[in-house]
Amino acid sequence: MLIHPQFDPIAFSVGPIAVRWYGLMYLIAFAAFFVLGRQRLTRPAFASASGLEQRDLEDLLFWGAIGVVLGGRLGYVMFYKPGYYVAHPLEILAVWQGGMSFHGGLIGVIVATWLFSRRRGRGFLPVMDFVAPLVPIGLAAGRLGNFINGELWGRPTSVPWAMVFPQVDAVARHPSQLYQFAGEGLALFALLWWYSAKPRAVGAVSGMFLIGYAVLRFVAEFAREPDSFLGLQALGFTMGQWLCLPMFAAGIALFAWAQRGRG
Repeated sequence: MLIHPQFDPIAFSVGPIAVRWYGLMYLIAFAAFFVLGRQRLTRPAFASASGLEQRDLEDLLFWGAIGVVLGGRLGYVMFYKPGYYVAHPLEILAVWQGGMSFHGGLIGVIVATWLFSRRRGRGFLPVMDFVAPLVPIGLAAGRLGNFINGELWGRPTSVPWAMVFPQVDAVARHPSQLYQFAGEGLALFALLWWYSAKPRAVGAVSGMFLIGYAVLRFVAEFAREPDSFLGLQALGFTMGQWLCLPMFAAGIALFAWAQRGRG
C-alpha cells in the first residue's frame, strides 16, 4: 500500500507571489500546445490541411486559453453545482476556490476555435483537426496537477498499488488521477499523434478525439470517487460518465460523416 506524498501545493515563490503547481500545469499545457503546434506547422502537409500559418498559432492559443478557462468554469457551474451558484452568483467568479469542468472547457475551446476560424477565414473542422492532437498533453498535465494537490481521489480498493490519501481518510484508494494521466493524457496523445500523422478526411481526427476521450474517461470514472455533493447518478454512473455519452455519440457521428465525405 502506498501513501500519497502530500506535496506542497505551492511549487515556488517569488517574493510575495506564490506559484501553485496547478497553475504551473496550465502553463505547461499551453506551452506544449504551442511547441507541438509549431513543430507540425513546419511540415507543409499540416499547414496546407489546416490552412494555418506559424503566425496564427499564438492567436489560436490565446483564443483557446480563454475558451478553456471560461468554458471550464461555466461548465462546472452548470453541470455540477447549478443550484448553489444560482444562490451565490458572485462566487462564479471565484475560480481560485477551484471548480473546473473538462466538458465545459471542451465546449469553450470549440466555440473559441469557431470564432477564431471565422475571423481568420479558415475552415472550422480543419483547424479543429489540427488542434485535437495537441490537447492531450495538456490534459495529462492537468491530471498530474490533481495528483500533486491530492484531489479527485479514487474509490476504495485492495489492488497492490492502492494509495492512502491522508487528507481524506485512512482508506486505500485507486490513484485515479494517475489513471487519467496515463489514459486521457498519454495514451490519447499517442493515438491521435499516430492517427493524424497521415492525411485523413476532414473531421476524422476531431471525431477520433471525441471518441477516444469519452471512452477513456468513462472507464476511468469507475475507479474515481464520485463528487461528494453529487454521488452516483442514474444507472450508477457518475456525472462525468453521463457527460461522456453525448460526447461519444457526437464523435461517432462526426467520424462517420467524415468517412462518408471521403468516399
